[in-house]
This record gives sequence, C-alpha cells and structure tokens, in this order.
Amino acid sequence: MASTIFIQTPFQSKSLNKSLNTHFVPSFKLPVSLSFKPRTAAFSKRVHIRAGLIEPDGGKLVDLYVSKPERELKKREAASLPKVKLTPIDVQWVHVLSEGWASPLTGFMRESEFLQTLHFNSLRLDDGSFVNMSVPIVLAIDDLQKASIGESNRVALLDSDDKLIAILTDIEIYKHPKEERIARTWGTTAPGLPYVEETITNAGNWLIGGDLEVIAPIKYNDGLDRFRLSPVELRKEFERRNADAVFAFQLRNPVHNGHALLMTDTRRRLLEMGYKNPILLLHPLGGYTKADDVPLSWRMKQHEKVLEDGVLDPETTVVSIFPSPMHYAGPTEVQWHAKARINAGANFYIVGRDPAGMGHPVEKRDLYDADHGKKVLSMAPGLERLNILPFRVAAYDNTQGKMAFFDPSRAQDFLFISGTKMRTLAKNKENPPAGFMCPGGWEVLVEYYASLTPSDNDRIPQPVAA
Repeated sequence: MASTIFIQTPFQSKSLNKSLNTHFVPSFKLPVSLSFKPRTAAFSKRVHIRAGLIEPDGGKLVDLYVSKPERELKKREAASLPKVKLTPIDVQWVHVLSEGWASPLTGFMRESEFLQTLHFNSLRLDDGSFVNMSVPIVLAIDDLQKASIGESNRVALLDSDDKLIAILTDIEIYKHPKEERIARTWGTTAPGLPYVEETITNAGNWLIGGDLEVIAPIKYNDGLDRFRLSPVELRKEFERRNADAVFAFQLRNPVHNGHALLMTDTRRRLLEMGYKNPILLLHPLGGYTKADDVPLSWRMKQHEKVLEDGVLDPETTVVSIFPSPMHYAGPTEVQWHAKARINAGANFYIVGRDPAGMGHPVEKRDLYDADHGKKVLSMAPGLERLNILPFRVAAYDNTQGKMAFFDPSRAQDFLFISGTKMRTLAKNKENPPAGFMCPGGWEVLVEYYASLTPSDNDRIPQPVAA
C-alpha cells in the first residue's frame, strides 16, 4: 500500500509584522530552526525531540465530500442548477480542494482570497494568524456561462463527460485579471509558459468562487488510484507506522542514485539527531505536467523499480501521488508544494536546486535563480513550522564509480549528468555510468523513450501508456 509519513510540532501562530526569520534545518533546534543567516552545515545534535503529527493549516483538515446518504439528493438538486463544464485540470483542483491539501480553503477562491494569494502569498484567518497560500486555486468562466448563471447562488460542476463532480455554493463572480495573475505568479508575462497556455490564455474573463460540495471521491481509473492517498489517509498511515519524523521529497522526474543518496543521507542525519523512526515520503506530482516531462504512469513504474532494486528501503519509504497540477512557477509555487505537505503531516521538506523551475520560454537561461526557491521557503509566511532541508549537491564520482556528494577540492573527479544528457542516453538506448541509476529503473526509462511515437505534426512525440 502506498503511503507517507510526516510528523508535527505544536502550532505557533506567527504574525507578519514580526521580523522575518529563516527556518533552515541545518541550524536545528526543534520544533523549528530560526536564524537570520541560513546555514547549510551539518545538523546540530542538540535536539529536543517531540512526537505527534503536525496540525494542518487552520487547525483542521477540510473534507468537502458529500456524505453517501446525501449523494442522491445532491444529484437531484444539481439537475435544476446552472451548469459549468470543468476541464481536466479543473477536476484536478477539485480533487486537491476536496481532500484538504489546501486547507483551510473550502472551495475555489473568492476575490478576497484570490487577491491575498496574489499579493501576499498568504491568507489571513479569522483569529488574525496567517497560512501560506502562494498559487491561486480558481475557476474561470466565460461571458456566456456568467449570463447563464444569472442570479443563482449555486452552480453544478460537470466533467467533460457531463458527469456531476460537485456543486459550488454561495458563489461569487468577479473579473479574471489574467495579466496580473500571470505576472505575479510567474514573475513574467513572456509567451510560452506551459500552465498559462494550457489554462489561462484562452480561459474566460471571469472567475467564480464558492464552497464546494463534492459528490464522490475523484478517481482516474488509470491503475494508479491506489497510490493517491489523501492527507487523512496519509496521517493514519504515519500513525500506524509510529513515525516520529517525516521528510518529504517532491519530484516530477525519474529517481536516480543521486536522489537516493540525498534521501538516505537525510534519514541518517535524522537518526543521529535522536529520531527513532524517520520515514521518507516520496511524493511525485500527479497532476498536469508539460508535454516533455515523463508521464506519471512511467514515473511510478520507475519509482517501483527503485524500491524493488533496494536503492530505497520500502520499510522506511512511502510512495504516494500528490494530485496537484504543476505551474512551473519556481519560488512562488514551491511554497504551495511545501504548504500542502504540512496539511498531510510533514514537518521536514527537502528542497533542491531551482525547485518548480524551468527554462525561460524565450531566452536561453533558467527562468528563476537556482537558489531562490530554498531561500524563499526559509522565510515564507505561514511555513514557520516546516523545517527546510536544502539539497546537498550530488554528482557521479569517477573515482568511486557511484553517485556521491560533490567535493569541490577534487572537482575534476566528478561528472554532472544533466537531465538532457540522461534523456539523450535513454533515447539512444545507451547505458549511463554504472551506479548512476539502478538497472531496473534505467530499463523503464529506456522503455518509455522507445515507446514514443511521432504525433501528427511529427514534432511532439506522444507516449503510449506504461
């Protein structure tokens, strides 16, 4: 069974008008490490260990599903309501909201929540405290849909097959400021941003917010639903395993031995700090990704091989799919990724180079500074309870014939194998240096690229199912 484990420290509300503190793990004092000058030295061994799962944002996970006895009643009510058709990405956001990943949000954002997210990357709660919220979770409609809704305060949300997904209640319709949304979320309005082109450019000029009543759990029937554990299910699994620390690692790429080295070394350091049962949450992103990313089904197949080959220990690793779509919005989006893991119980979050980043869509450079993601995470409002674990750089050590932490004093001994190089080797059915990736995982990657077939325009390859 796929699952994850996280732990918590007691909730402490932080006011935004206080001095900004950083919370990198390396200068550790639990429940959170605070320092004006983030350090990346070894963990301090003076640690006060606390057990128990971290509270979700707002103190309680939201559950937006309609109870089974009420489902038929809600379906009858929906029949007479105005209808809004959801895109597949909209359905993914319903999934995210319904399970409480975005707690304390109870539905698509109304204007006040949208503006706070855009301008503050946080939401103010009724008690004056703040929770992090860095990406807008909104639903766009066009002029015709707005007119059809009229004065109704509820709408039925349907998928592409006209199946009822949810009812949106106590609705609010407001203008969709596309340019401002794009500029503030991505820091640029350059053409070619994948999520923008997929979901915003041709979207309606209005946003509709409200509370969700979701008819039934979202299922994809792709053979992977067993991996899609909700925050509630994850928390139960963590408790079942008696975890006293959980460190989360998000990825949207195949796992190589450099990743594995980082994750096993993190567990070693947590054990040295005094934890008895730290558990790794290997948490691949399962929503929308851009066309040239390896599809979820193939990534999951590769991750399973990594566990089968013993690169990661199945007894201390839990694999679960995170249902969120991917924005590729760098330091802004990585806050969302971290916040969502708090709601599942995480108190440690591994962050690497250029998290949630991508190449600039027009210029030949990275869109974001490679170090800004981890720096922003260490200071982000609403994430004070989360301990940030910065990456240590790993590369292929030619002297040892395996992945190792980079030693600048002998830089000539190390080989950096880029994602582009890895893809080229796999496409050509060539093997990387021994020790770069487990053989079973590499075979999956080669099989994936061999499965690609040219599209109708002969430019973008189309993957077949794993």
